[in-house]
Amino acid sequence: MTPPQRQRRYPTQQEPSPQPVKQGEGHNPERLYTITGEDGARVPLDLVTLIVANADPPLSATPEQAALLRLCSAPLSVAELSAYLNLPFSVVTVLLTELLTAELVQARAPIVRQAVPDRSLLEAVMHGLQKL
Repeated sequence: MTPPQRQRRYPTQQEPSPQPVKQGEGHNPERLYTITGEDGARVPLDLVTLIVANADPPLSATPEQAALLRLCSAPLSVAELSAYLNLPFSVVTVLLTELLTAELVQARAPIVRQAVPDRSLLEAVMHGLQKL
């Protein structure tokens, strides 16, 4: 049994033009290579590592590195940076490795909360709510 063929409602309309490809999205690995350069040693970063800029972008920084430094004025995770710049995680990792070796950014471990809250804290909150 073959599935029914879908017909267009308005066959006279033109096809919409394809959307322009955003930076980092297309199938152009050569461009990503020109951004990152040779594949050298990388700093072990994960998606939740927080990145904070130490300085303003120098004049010698590439546009992508300058954008990273401007975004990192407040702590941001590597995943957020990758999403904001619309670049793959691996490319952002290479760019951050270069910035870390130049000491332009700092990598911080994320703040880990305890899995189970302290019992005394919960009791204090409960007693405070009962007094209301």
